[in-house]
Amino acid sequence: MPGGSKTSGYNLCMMDEGDFRKRADAALDSLKKSLMEAEESAQLEVEDQSGALHVSFEDRSKFVISPNAAVRQIWISALATSFKLDWSDAEQNFVLSKTGEKLKPLIARLINQQLGEELVTLT
Repeated sequence: MPGGSKTSGYNLCMMDEGDFRKRADAALDSLKKSLMEAEESAQLEVEDQSGALHVSFEDRSKFVISPNAAVRQIWISALATSFKLDWSDAEQNFVLSKTGEKLKPLIARLINQQLGEELVTLT
């Protein structure tokens, strides 16, 4: 075959849906706990709505963090931008490929950017 052989068109880098759901659920559950702790120090409110996390701010803006099983990514809608994070085996975390940021540090940066001050650190 030109360009090498392919295994029935299946993307070997893509994990199956069950693995994705386990990893995404664990990542979002951990993120939710960290965000709930951050509610005390920052003016934000966290809600879990059907598996998506909604982070609301006093100025009525909102971030939405949700798993997208079809493409095996976690999507973040924040600051009028869409961020799409892929699973990294090396990092054992969901990572924004453009910056290399892991899920929690990225969310912390976006929240601090929204708030205009460094109030939130997510661990």
